[in-house]
Amino acid sequence: MAVPVSLRGDFGEAWLRGLARKTKDGPQARRRLALAAIYDGATRTEAAKIGGIGVQIIRDWVLRFNARGPDGLLDGKAPGQPSKLNDAHRLAIARMIESGPIPAIHGVVRWRLIDLAQWIFEEFRITIAKQTLSRELRSMGYRKLSARPRHHPQAEGAIEDFKKTSPRAWTRSRARRRSTATR
Repeated sequence: MAVPVSLRGDFGEAWLRGLARKTKDGPQARRRLALAAIYDGATRTEAAKIGGIGVQIIRDWVLRFNARGPDGLLDGKAPGQPSKLNDAHRLAIARMIESGPIPAIHGVVRWRLIDLAQWIFEEFRITIAKQTLSRELRSMGYRKLSARPRHHPQAEGAIEDFKKTSPRAWTRSRARRRSTATR
């Protein structure tokens, strides 16, 4: 059986329990209490029961705590996938957007996301999704513009062609006509 990784010596059980009491983050308090139990002399299995996790996770917590102290027990945001575009690519894209497309060369009269993605592939051999490119352009300070919809102008006399010319479907009854005529 492997020897467990020891906790760093500059912190203690009482200090970690005090930090666990002060935090408003439940998972962080569990981590601190589990490590405080190890400082108190509990086995890693007992600390895992306190934390509600497995022994391997306790080892991971100990490594994080030893490396960064109590801040290592905070929940961090995952870094995510690194960007496919570097600063040189972004600079080239900005120049291309500012200069606008040349219809004879690029085959478009205005840049759409799909057209820019195609240009990026042709220029740098980088495949990038429209959504990713949109996010990159927003971070560069560009905004998506869309034209306001406009109705086509009306042709002279077009309304007259579509006016109803048939007689009315209803007429007044004869009795009603007589009563209005005698008044």
